[in-house]
Amino acid sequence: MLTTLAQTASDSSPAEASEAAAAAADGRTIDLWAEAHHVFSTSVEIFSRGDTLAKPDELIPELAQLGTIWALVFVVIGMICLLNGYKFHKVLTVALLVVVGALLGYWMGLEISGPPFVVAGCVGALLAVLSFPLMKFAVAALGGLSGAFIGANLWAGFGRVMDKAAADRVAAQGEEAAAGELIVKAANAMPADAFWIGALVGLVVCGIAAFALSKITIHLFTSVSGSTIAVFGAIALLLSIDGTRETVANELSSSALIIPLLVFVPAAIGFLLQEMSSGGLGENKAAAA
Repeated sequence: MLTTLAQTASDSSPAEASEAAAAAADGRTIDLWAEAHHVFSTSVEIFSRGDTLAKPDELIPELAQLGTIWALVFVVIGMICLLNGYKFHKVLTVALLVVVGALLGYWMGLEISGPPFVVAGCVGALLAVLSFPLMKFAVAALGGLSGAFIGANLWAGFGRVMDKAAADRVAAQGEEAAAGELIVKAANAMPADAFWIGALVGLVVCGIAAFALSKITIHLFTSVSGSTIAVFGAIALLLSIDGTRETVANELSSSALIIPLLVFVPAAIGFLLQEMSSGGLGENKAAAA
């Protein structure tokens, strides 16, 4: 690009050279705006579904659009939050609320046919300002959202796995013979589309517990958010490699529980590591003694 501009400047008048430079700058600006729209729209599509982890057929194509650079950024930020989020939980609380507000504002801007980034900035700034005097409630809100996220995706994941197992049992034995099977009864009692029940349970339990167990809640939302971001980045990175794209996509799509487990198992490990690093488990043992 710089070589082209230099050649243009040497072969044309100063006015034409300045016009060419301005056009190149406009092109870079357009690329930046297009990239920003791309990242925001992809993030809104992913997190607008409560059971997004349990829908690999929809999640994988969206993660494949992130690109290598954003995938690496997601992995680095996610790992920092997963392992050391408690050390700067106030900054992380404000940052997460800004992200939530920005995505919500971006979606609202698209819905009202307004400037999405202006609305995103306003909503994000509003939540950031409110989070400082209401830090305890902000932590409770993030803890409740983390619980809802866990509950919704585990409910939907187990529900879809049981639906598939029940369908196979009915196909093998017939509808009447399989009606009394435990897996069929469990699938009927736990429909995947009712994931909002799991979300509601997680929201209430973790939201209420946040006021009594604020330290544990901090470890919860930092580990869950960090694991989610890091796993999304790792998947997007693998999908950007030609040699692994098809294999990774097929393996992740084979079961609705694979991506939830890939997210929540590291989250549980990160939660325990943060508890040990902050002395939480040691304090509990001392209190029990």
